[in-house]
Parts: sequence; structure tokens; C-alpha cells
Amino acid sequence: MFSKSAHVLLDLLETGKNLAISIDEKEGVRIMSEHYYSKKTTTSSEEKTWNFELLGHVFTFTTDNAVFSKKEVDFGSRLLIETFQEPGVQGDILDLGCGYGPIGLSLAKVHEGRHVFMVDVNERALGLAEKNAADNEVVNITIRESDRLQGIEDQKFAAILTNPPIRAGKQVVHTMFEEAKEALLVEGELWVVIQKKQGAPSAKKKLEELFGNAEVMEKQKGYYILKAKKFD
Repeated sequence: MFSKSAHVLLDLLETGKNLAISIDEKEGVRIMSEHYYSKKTTTSSEEKTWNFELLGHVFTFTTDNAVFSKKEVDFGSRLLIETFQEPGVQGDILDLGCGYGPIGLSLAKVHEGRHVFMVDVNERALGLAEKNAADNEVVNITIRESDRLQGIEDQKFAAILTNPPIRAGKQVVHTMFEEAKEALLVEGELWVVIQKKQGAPSAKKKLEELFGNAEVMEKQKGYYILKAKKFD
């Protein structure tokens, strides 16, 4: 006989929706949210608009349900933005998994001589990123739908920044690192923010295996900023 929780879980799986599900012995099955790294969302829209300062500029961001960090720019992304250093090699910058756009838009605003590509798999996030680019008058950008880097194989970048979707699993994150290396120019750099408790040591090890180097550029409140440079 299946338990009540098992029956509930089976019913949820049969819906075909992308749901984050928590199972607890006392509370049973609980729906948390749709994954922000899913292509489509059925969660009702409830847009919110707020201001936030990044790199000396005040941005107006519109966010929504089923996108990452909808109430404010999360600490990890802020630390990545503030720690990032413009690479020595000329070329475009990529915000990999851009969400509603805080990383890519803030860097494009400051580095006006660079073109910034912003990609995400989540259609709602991409729509918000386009709106936020227009509202903040950021023009040196290209926003595309892409599952990891699969929609931009024709591009090469001087720098790639990512706050990876940890909940998607280590294999997905490590595949992102592998694809990022292929998409970098020689002497291009991959910048990653990741919490220690969510796998910073293993991420650093993977980067060292791929690039032959990986450096901790900053760490605060359990968040690590990692940088790896491509030499071949």
C-alpha cells in the first residue's frame, strides 16, 4: 500500500509541471515552486517593480513569480558584480542564466565599450530582462533564449559570468562550466558565484580540471567568487 504522501506525489508528477517538491515525515508533500530554470511557467504573474543600486547606478527592476530572487538582487549576484574585473582581452561579455537581468545590465551600463549577451532558458525571465533593459536605457546588449549555451554556439566571449542554478544539480552546473570554456576566447575568463555549502570546493576542483587554474577572487558570508582563465 502506498502512503498518503506517495499518492499525492504521484498525482503531482502526472500533471507534467516543473515543480519543486518537499517531502517531510510530519508535513507530507509540499509544493515549493516551479523551477526558475524551467523554460515555461504556469505560475500566475504578479509583477513587482523596485529600485536597486549597483555599481553606482540606480536601476529600476521589474520582477515576477517563478524568477530567481524576485524581491531584491541577491547577495551572491551583488558580490559577483562588485568583484568582477574587466578582462584584458577584447570581446563581448556573457551573462549566463541572466534571470531578470541585474548582472548583465549593470555590467553593460558600466562597460559601455563592451557588448553584453544575456541568456536564460526561462521565458518569463527573458521578458523581464528585455523590459528592464528598456526601462534602464541599456542598449549595448543582446538578449536570447538559450538552454545553457546551446543557443549561442556561434559566439565567443572575453568573459562569462554566472550565478549557476544549483538546484538543477551538480552535473548541470559542471556541464555549464564545460560549455563556457568552449565559448571563451583565449585569455577569456569564467567568473562564478557559488556558496561553500552548495559546492564551492567541488566547483573550484572542476574548474581546475577544465582550465588548469581556478582562483578564489572573493569570499563573504559563505559565498565564493571563482575565476578561471582559458589559456588554450
